[in-house]
Amino acid sequence: MGRAFFMWLMAVGCWGLLSGTLLAGPDNEMTETEAVRLGEQFGVVVGSVDEEIQKELKMQRPEGVVVFEVIGGTPADLAGIKVRAVIKEIDKVEVRTLIDFGRALKKALPTENFTVGTYEPADPEVQGVGGLINFHFVRIVKD
Repeated sequence: MGRAFFMWLMAVGCWGLLSGTLLAGPDNEMTETEAVRLGEQFGVVVGSVDEEIQKELKMQRPEGVVVFEVIGGTPADLAGIKVRAVIKEIDKVEVRTLIDFGRALKKALPTENFTVGTYEPADPEVQGVGGLINFHFVRIVKD
């Protein structure tokens, strides 16, 4: 009984170790719903860049996260992020999808100071054809 119990205990202990670390999902698991929620916390309502948005904004590839709304008085608003901007980078981390956006924002928000790189389509009436890459410096002010 002693040897069998010891073997069982070893097996349970090893399985617990594996399931708690090696077999567990990555620490940065993210869902699109969570990414959207983090975006709202930051001050933007966002969505994926699909083919329709890609054509409208004259982008080469449907990558990044498009800003549909900027919530007034939030860090995103104070940083100058605009509606129709496409977020391509957060604190030097490339953003191609909503999941990338959520992961990068989750990591950046606690730092209270970070950058957001956006592609902003040009206004044909003012700037002509093409767009600009802008970097926004975000500072989160706490009460």
